Amino acid sequence: MTPRVALIAHDHKKDDIVALAGEYAEVLRRCELVATGTTGGRIADAHGLSVERMLSGPHGGDLQIGARLAVGGVDIVIFLRDPMTPQPHEPDINALVRACDVHNVPCATNIATARLILDALVRRLDEGKSA
Repeated sequence: MTPRVALIAHDHKKDDIVALAGEYAEVLRRCELVATGTTGGRIADAHGLSVERMLSGPHGGDLQIGARLAVGGVDIVIFLRDPMTPQPHEPDINALVRACDVHNVPCATNIATARLILDALVRRLDEGKSA
């Protein structure tokens, strides 16, 4: 089964997620990628990855990804959050992270955790196992 990975980043973390996607571009090419609007566009443009783009986070993109996750359509969430800037859609963000916990989906909210999850994904794919 092809791993399904969601990529999301707040405005002050977009450069970080684009750089992270570049580091892991080879493994991400082997995945089905979904992202919120601007984040998905920046990743696709920078690295030539195929990314299904949802709405931007403040316009419901986090909720769209959460809904997909709730029915088994997302295996991993990389959500680089900006803890220092208040977000107008904080309830949506909390709902997505909660959905990850409810459905036992790995969720990285910072670069260090994202690398751990993506490194584990690299090992699984190299061993021929699904995510």
